[in-house]
Amino acid sequence: MMKYFKYIFLPFLAVSFMACENETLEDLRNRNAQEEPEATEEFTQGSANFSTYVALGNSLTAGFMDGALYKIAQENSMPALLAERFSTLADGGTFTQPLMNDNIGGLLAGGNQLPGFNPRLVFGGSGPVPLSSVVGPIQPTTDILNNNPTGPFNNLGVPGAKSFHLLAPGYGNATGVFTNPPTANPYFVRMASSPQTSVIADAIAQQPTFISLWIGNNDVLGYALSGGDGSNPITPMDGPPGVGFQQTYGTIAALLTANIPNLQGIMANIPNVTAIPHFTTVPHNPLDPSNPEFAAQIPTLNAIFGAINQVFGALGETERIIEFTEEAPNPVVINDETLTDVSAQIAGALAPNPQFIALVQSFGLPAQAAPLVANLLGATYGQARQATDAELLVLPSSSIIGTVNTDRLAFLMSQGLSQELAGQFSVEGITLPLADKWVLLPEEQQDIATATAQFNQVISGVASSNGFALLDANALLDQLATSGVESNDLILTSNLVTGGAFSLDGVHPTSRGYALIANQMLKAIDVTYGSNFEASGNLIDLSNYNTNYSPTLIN
Repeated sequence: MMKYFKYIFLPFLAVSFMACENETLEDLRNRNAQEEPEATEEFTQGSANFSTYVALGNSLTAGFMDGALYKIAQENSMPALLAERFSTLADGGTFTQPLMNDNIGGLLAGGNQLPGFNPRLVFGGSGPVPLSSVVGPIQPTTDILNNNPTGPFNNLGVPGAKSFHLLAPGYGNATGVFTNPPTANPYFVRMASSPQTSVIADAIAQQPTFISLWIGNNDVLGYALSGGDGSNPITPMDGPPGVGFQQTYGTIAALLTANIPNLQGIMANIPNVTAIPHFTTVPHNPLDPSNPEFAAQIPTLNAIFGAINQVFGALGETERIIEFTEEAPNPVVINDETLTDVSAQIAGALAPNPQFIALVQSFGLPAQAAPLVANLLGATYGQARQATDAELLVLPSSSIIGTVNTDRLAFLMSQGLSQELAGQFSVEGITLPLADKWVLLPEEQQDIATATAQFNQVISGVASSNGFALLDANALLDQLATSGVESNDLILTSNLVTGGAFSLDGVHPTSRGYALIANQMLKAIDVTYGSNFEASGNLIDLSNYNTNYSPTLIN
């Protein structure tokens, strides 16, 4: 009989962390070793006016890292690094951020943990783990109702914000955090000048001379992070300001330029989801037959699925056949909502089948239970198949593949199955198909790619029409995911943990990654405004910035 599976994926994850070398990276190293140092020019800021710099955006602007916002990450955020260059070399002024109280991350409200706003992740030896699993019980100290800092703030990056949230009045009203659905963001509660203000209003009030605007990622990323399950839809392209991306983004730019004379700035576009390790780290075939606990169950699994596969074959749906092998890594079983639901056909074919009745009896159930089990299997596998390399599994799936789904366990027990048998049929990705939220199907990936391309056209057009610089973050992150990026004798890639560019959540950069992005922004500013940060040798030295922070760094 099958035992409960647990974390059978982890050995594959560890391998993927170590497999970070390739010929392209070696070529970069060799090329870098052969390059001669170039002569530098005297610095000039050109026509740029950095005297008051305000950054608008989401978590990528705030300095979010390792699944949380925390103090040292904010201090090394992309805008903070830009502001340091502006003030050290040019006419830049002070740059104030709404710093968290600690390096734990997570938010409280009146002393209570806000659900979904958890402490940061750390490296646990084989992968990302919660901070508490390494240092023991911890308590965040940043409370949105008790200890908010005083602005105005130059960094108006709000983690979780979509494009239309920048226009929303009351987005920083604490009462809206607790409505259903929420109408406010707890991070903006900490920085809003008043309960009824908007992000864009607080930016305009400071009358900046130079802005950075990196917004729109969450308009597609929210859908991707939820596996395209419909709980967080892609922002529509069309619609009035506050609804459609095109009108919303144009309105943001129009409000800034109409209300701030001679405004200068830089905009950034939206990366492809396939360029970030949150979607590329977990393989489609993580079930390792060298794991004796899994290998011992393969004959039983194939016996169960063999009966169902006969139904798939009779229906001409051979691409749905589920089969496990002892010879190679096995794909997980997923639920594919694009498939025709054949639950009734499975149940109808299995219930009277003598071989299936014998299988049911081998589980310790009476023959009379065959129709019940057939109906349960039909409902479970009516839209199931094994994953292919065309699917993307979200990073959090690594912690549930091979574990027992307790909700499913309770349901099956309520149907009359024993706890042991119910557990055997509740193993995520093996006997229980992975739900939509864990998997991005090719159709969902195409929806994301289409929206990303459309939104990036809007961003590029708005930047060009207003004379702003443009960072092609899309191309930069694609380069990290393919050839890697060389800087300061370092080679950064998008590999989780080992690549250096991405933090442990697989979405947000490390401090070193933020420094790389800041450098690319400085280069784009050089092109548009005639400064020479690059030619004068005044880009940021990436080697001065961390790829991770110690779990013991708390205060």
